[in-house]
Amino acid sequence: MSTAILTGPPVAGEHLLSDLRALGFTVVAAEDDDVAARVGAVPAGERVALVDTRLVAHRHALRLALTDPRFPAAAVPGAVTAQPAARAALLRALAAAPAGAAAGEGPAGRPAGTPGPHPGTGATATGATGTRPAPAARTAAGPVPDAAAAALLAAGEPVHRPELGVLTATVPTGPAERERALAAVAETDDEKVRLRTAVKARDGFFTTFFVSPYSRYLARWCARRGLTPNQVTTASLVTALIAAGCAATGTRPGFAAAGLLLLLSFVLDCTDGQLARYSLQYSTLGAWLDATFDRAKEYAFYAGLALGAARGGDDVWALALAAMILQTVRHVVDFAFTEADHDAPGNTSPAAALSGRLDSVGWTVWARRMIVLPIGERWALTAVLTALTTPRTVFYALLIGSALAGCYTTAGRLLRSLARRGPRTDRAGRALADLADSGPLAEAAARALRSPARTLPALLGAPAAALLATALILLTAALTPFGGPWPAVAALGYAALSGLAVARPLTGPLDWLVPPLFRAAEYGTILVLAARAQTDGALPAAFGLVAAAAYHHYDTVYRIRGGTGAPPAWLVRAVGGQEGRVLAVTAAALLPASGFTIALTALAAVVALAVLAESVRFWVSSGAPAVHDESGEPA
Repeated sequence: MSTAILTGPPVAGEHLLSDLRALGFTVVAAEDDDVAARVGAVPAGERVALVDTRLVAHRHALRLALTDPRFPAAAVPGAVTAQPAARAALLRALAAAPAGAAAGEGPAGRPAGTPGPHPGTGATATGATGTRPAPAARTAAGPVPDAAAAALLAAGEPVHRPELGVLTATVPTGPAERERALAAVAETDDEKVRLRTAVKARDGFFTTFFVSPYSRYLARWCARRGLTPNQVTTASLVTALIAAGCAATGTRPGFAAAGLLLLLSFVLDCTDGQLARYSLQYSTLGAWLDATFDRAKEYAFYAGLALGAARGGDDVWALALAAMILQTVRHVVDFAFTEADHDAPGNTSPAAALSGRLDSVGWTVWARRMIVLPIGERWALTAVLTALTTPRTVFYALLIGSALAGCYTTAGRLLRSLARRGPRTDRAGRALADLADSGPLAEAAARALRSPARTLPALLGAPAAALLATALILLTAALTPFGGPWPAVAALGYAALSGLAVARPLTGPLDWLVPPLFRAAEYGTILVLAARAQTDGALPAAFGLVAAAAYHHYDTVYRIRGGTGAPPAWLVRAVGGQEGRVLAVTAAALLPASGFTIALTALAAVVALAVLAESVRFWVSSGAPAVHDESGEPA
């Protein structure tokens, strides 16, 4: 429930009351000297809004300002809202700001009918936190909500001010200005703005031109029927799982149906985010579902293709596992680089300057977005090739495309990092250490090797140690006899070198390479040993183990992005850390072939149960902040 408290002189014949009620507010009126008492009377668990009766605004401007669940406090000129977390601060602000006092407009304020900060872009749900307004002359006619918002900012409480674009939100000071404001409201169809801005401002070529033109209308259809983004997300998952089942039949009609259903799943995947933006239905659970289901859908489809190929006598489990590994390592490169530069000032390197120039030329923008093979292009490629060709062809295409995309993005990040000036922050070092996923063995080695680690060069010390560790374990697993002791011996050396790589803070220019190198080492070792085992079931079991470990690593990323830190240390230790799992797999390779498969299966089950149980507990019950990707970065 939400309550809107109207302040200021009564104004007849306007739509403000009906708009507020349409947005779910119970509307009550208050005298200027009664506002604090009215706020205090609202139940503690409800949202409360102060709205000046003279406010002229589009309904969607009110929706953006007063109903977005991601911000404890938000405001536009003439209105301020507080969720339960900011209620106490609002009451203090009302006590500090005399009733009826005017306050200067925040950055989102503008005269009616004039363009916003981004003309033509429409309102968005991702405006920046407000800054303290400049002092303004106080008059008895000033809006109480503006004074309260100013007092909140002065007290250090962040106040979100959404970008309104072409939408209007203003408190007119006279009849002529009011007429202009009403004309501005009539001139702009806020429903069209709402529908247009339900789509991400930056997205891939396939999504922008082949999905979003109609999926936005599907999102509106869902909103009008009371469907939630989580329901659409679940429908997308179920559709993808059915697609995987069709692919597993191994028949041409099954492959054709799988391709069509995979495209439908992607349409629904776009729709859930557009529905969340259209109706501002953001939630912690929704963020977790959206962050994890994409990978679950993609990798389940890979498994379905491998099962279907096996029915036709073609074993492509190694290719399926390699595609999953390459895609996950690519993502870890993106995540680690982003976290390393999280608190960094703008990059002024020649590579960054060239990137900026390319983004100013129309065709290069789309070419660069396509070359990185984002989720839309990747799923479209997979769907079309599944329907028309064979699973082996699908995986060859994915491996080649992902490899080219990975080389392109990694090279660009290397150039930017080498030209970067200034040290990375401690926060970046902590995030990279969490992404490294070091277990007890690597931690013990790090403590023992702390002094030698200080002598390593800042530029290449940590990544060189990680690269050496990766080469040691992968080459040993690939070149020594399967079933012999050397991979297990190399795993001990790998654990020691892993500890050396993380023995000092990961704040060097190229230290973001450490987590993806560890992912390549762990996943690659599992693939190599399972492929060399040459026994039925080893590669499917390895696929399950990598999938479980990858889920753990994606979960770590989204916890860090949400500002809640990495998974608890006990969980990392319970599943062995990345070096512990490498040692466990190499030790299992000493068993007979059938025992190796059983050991991989058991290890996959243990890791999956542990990380899934803790992840579900955390995202459902911890009250962690929602993480929503509004930037359109490829996934």
